[in-house]
Amino acid sequence: MAVHTEEPKALDTTDIATASPDSPQLASSAASDLDDNYDLYKQSAGEDLDPNEAKKVLRKIDFRVVPVLFIIYLLQYLDKNGINYASVYGLQAGTHLHGQDYAWLSSIFYFGYLVSQYPCGYLLQRLPLAKVIGATTLGWGVILITTPACYNFTGIAINRFLLGAVEATVNPGFVLVMSIWYTSAEQPLRLESYYCTNGIATMFGGLIGYAVGHIKTGLPRWMYVFLIFGACSIAAGIWSLLVLPDQPSTAKFLSERERTVAVERVAANRQGVKNRHFKTRQLWQTLYDPKTWILFVMAVGAQVPNSAITSFTSLIIKGFGVGTLGTQYLQIPGGAIQFVALLAGGFICSRWPNTRCMVMIAANAICICGAALLVGLPTTNKWGRLVGLWLCYFQGLGFSMSLTIISSNIAGSTKKQLTGAILFTGYCVGNIIGPQTFKSSEAPYYHSAYIAMLVGYTVKLLMVVVLYVYMWSVNKKRDREMMAEGGLGNEEEKAAIERGMHDMTELDNKGFRYVL
Repeated sequence: MAVHTEEPKALDTTDIATASPDSPQLASSAASDLDDNYDLYKQSAGEDLDPNEAKKVLRKIDFRVVPVLFIIYLLQYLDKNGINYASVYGLQAGTHLHGQDYAWLSSIFYFGYLVSQYPCGYLLQRLPLAKVIGATTLGWGVILITTPACYNFTGIAINRFLLGAVEATVNPGFVLVMSIWYTSAEQPLRLESYYCTNGIATMFGGLIGYAVGHIKTGLPRWMYVFLIFGACSIAAGIWSLLVLPDQPSTAKFLSERERTVAVERVAANRQGVKNRHFKTRQLWQTLYDPKTWILFVMAVGAQVPNSAITSFTSLIIKGFGVGTLGTQYLQIPGGAIQFVALLAGGFICSRWPNTRCMVMIAANAICICGAALLVGLPTTNKWGRLVGLWLCYFQGLGFSMSLTIISSNIAGSTKKQLTGAILFTGYCVGNIIGPQTFKSSEAPYYHSAYIAMLVGYTVKLLMVVVLYVYMWSVNKKRDREMMAEGGLGNEEEKAAIERGMHDMTELDNKGFRYVL
């Protein structure tokens, strides 16, 4: 697979980092540096957008983009956690699982996710974004609907590996969708509007699990979970291919003027929209940028506890002395907490600027309290431990906000994609480790897993604080430098936007400021 690097005639970014929008340095930059939507941007560059016109375009984008993201994200959560709902209906017996086999099924999914992360990231940058998302949704639906054909550990392990490999596109792809269509201020609420489906899926999946529990004839009950979810994913993949737009410059549901407005709105982020050329310089910047590795450690810490509220929830609740059907409907309160927390967090971060890290800190502090209850309360205090488990559902808010750090604070298409890939590498590492802390020898209390959850949440909290201090200090340093040069005037602001449309990273673009 060939990698397209910068053309030789491209100027060093240090030459244009402080250039004005109409300077010869920017005008002579290589074609590979220009945003895919640059021609549309230049049609109205410098013009003041009509607020009413911008709101009209935003509404059209919302109605076309958000519903697709909502449905696909809902299904991917249900699909990858289908084994959780099937686990109490004979999955282990039907596929002849023993000992740690079930825990390995949760980890193997993320091995596939990990292996596929970088190829998927390359495809998302090089190919039409929406088509990649739609095709992979269709693909994982086919894989899921064939799960009932697996009759041993080897078969279902291969099935789970392939499922993880194709689902690896969703999270990084959706982060790109956010940065392509929405301003930084608009992103938290829109991201949470689809991420909150994790909570809906927990409630909805529990209800499906409850309904499946009443099936008395036909196939073994565990098979129906995969057949239902797989069929829905196939339908969603076809729908996505038909309606989800790739980027503003090719969006058929917008008029020519509306496409220009859509580009102009997002250009204000100083990140550009999308550039399909791979840049070697941005690869090296990704590797030496402290934010990259802070986000990586954050993701590992956040996802070690994740299996407790996905693949093992039914078994944990069953260990509290609850019947089989109770393991399904007692997941509903946790899903409701997650749903409300995600939407509330998205609203707060969209309504009040620079509150994202504060919201992440608050969410992780609540998770630490929940994990501490699971570790510290005696096994006889079943309701107290159940409340502790429900509090851990705040973790979705903390992790989802870390995704907005990429969509809002990483510029340069190659750097954004690689940073996302490294974050999701940490996501995979955490999710591979997490299930292994659920030792079959400790069932049904899983004390080691609860300690691992507490450690993971604590590490995540510390990393959020470090990230906040780093970004805040960089903003202050740039403000001081700008004031020494006379302040951030209108021309400098336009130049910062222009540099973003030339695919310049946030490290090189001195007019860029981090959203905290």
